[in-house]
Amino acid sequence: MYTTESKNEHLEDKNVQSSIIPQTLKGSNTSEHDKGEATDLSKTKETKPQFEKKSSCPPQGSLNKYITNGVVLLMIWCMCWSFSGPEVLPGGNLFGLLIIFFSAIIGGKLLELIRIPSVPQLPPLLGMLLAGFTIRNVPYLSERIRVSNTWSLTLRNTALTIILIQAGLGLDSQALKHLKGVCLRLAMGPCLMEACATAVISHFLLNFPWQWGFLLGFVIGAVSPAVVIPSMLLLQENGYGIEKGIPTLLIAASSLDDILAITGFNTCFSIVFSSGSILNNVLASCRDILVGILIGAVLGIFVRYFPSEDQTRLPLKRAFLVVSMGVSAVLGSHQIGLHGAGELCILVLTFVAGMNWSKEKIRVQIIIKAVWDIFQPLLFGLVGSEVSVAALKSNVIGICVATISLALLVRISFTFTLMCFAGFNLKEKMFIALSWIPKATVQAVLGPLALETARISAPHLEPYSKDVMTVAFLAILFTAPNGALIIGILGPKVLTCHDPSKIKVELTNLEVH
Repeated sequence: MYTTESKNEHLEDKNVQSSIIPQTLKGSNTSEHDKGEATDLSKTKETKPQFEKKSSCPPQGSLNKYITNGVVLLMIWCMCWSFSGPEVLPGGNLFGLLIIFFSAIIGGKLLELIRIPSVPQLPPLLGMLLAGFTIRNVPYLSERIRVSNTWSLTLRNTALTIILIQAGLGLDSQALKHLKGVCLRLAMGPCLMEACATAVISHFLLNFPWQWGFLLGFVIGAVSPAVVIPSMLLLQENGYGIEKGIPTLLIAASSLDDILAITGFNTCFSIVFSSGSILNNVLASCRDILVGILIGAVLGIFVRYFPSEDQTRLPLKRAFLVVSMGVSAVLGSHQIGLHGAGELCILVLTFVAGMNWSKEKIRVQIIIKAVWDIFQPLLFGLVGSEVSVAALKSNVIGICVATISLALLVRISFTFTLMCFAGFNLKEKMFIALSWIPKATVQAVLGPLALETARISAPHLEPYSKDVMTVAFLAILFTAPNGALIIGILGPKVLTCHDPSKIKVELTNLEVH
């Protein structure tokens, strides 16, 4: 009995052990299997609710995003109302800025939706301009949507700062060396010739004094990189004209053209609104130029090395320094009477600093481009809101359009003549001459400056400044869409197409402004 019982106990222990081992192994295998099944189930559970939430409440996806953004904007408005009170109510400055800003964005988006087969897309800035123009000329809206002259002037000067920063960063020293004299001739010759032609035409058609004629000439003499650069980059990507570097030439020259126009405008501006002699005003302008170049060079050298390359978020810090220095230079120079120094300071600062940033400059340009995306709707919306249909006379509109058209003919003819000595064929010369038509950004900034200054310090000069504003508005309205259409339609027809991968193309990283 003992032996049998001990044997039975031994067998029972053995059976228990054998039963435990498979269960243990099975448990380990089962756990892995269960984990896999749990993962699959979790994935199924995760995907299933997502699938169900698309049609469930609360909403998901794009609708949820729009509602969230709307509530965020509403709360920003409530916070502004808490701090400023009447400023965010109808008739206040903040309320007017918000309405103009979002109306301009909507106007630009609506224009982007208008697509005609085989016709290039119109620039969104035209929709922004028309949005501001509509707000000003609809009776109910114009009474409740207002922005003070001081706010408007400050915002436009800030927009000018962003434009100049983009122009300075867009100047590539290597590309300028490669293009040599052709780029300088194309940037300086047509602008100066159109300014002189506008001065003569406006003197006889608009009865402008000579100094006002040259001021108007430099306002409408600048070409718009906001229209030219995207069109040229599109042609460049498709291989049109890249063998002779036509897109590169026009991209580089557009920034220099703006610099010359702004410098000339500041000189004429100081002459018009100063009581001294012309010689003293010219000497004061030269003084402003020298001061701007000197301060810009010093600040540019500083920004080249501060912050150092071992710091984090380097592009963001550089962009902040450039923007803050630029805004301070432009607004501060106007406060102390050095009207032309701030603009040149920015150009020299960004050009000198960008030479040492190499590839990092592209990241800074991306940040500056994001800042420009905010100020562009404000700029064109505010410019459009300055033009009143009631103040326009039919004969004035006709004379202004005639002035713009005749000056453009002079510009086109002179540009064609200059390109005769640059190695281009007949079709290429025609394309370059016609590509130099679009006007938008600089006109939107410089056009209202004379009007704001006349309202503050010289009311007797307000009629001339209103005509300058009208001409600038009409120049944007007529030349920006027509120039974009001419470039988009004529380029593929007259320029030779080559494979972009086989030809080295430079200057593709320039930002639009």
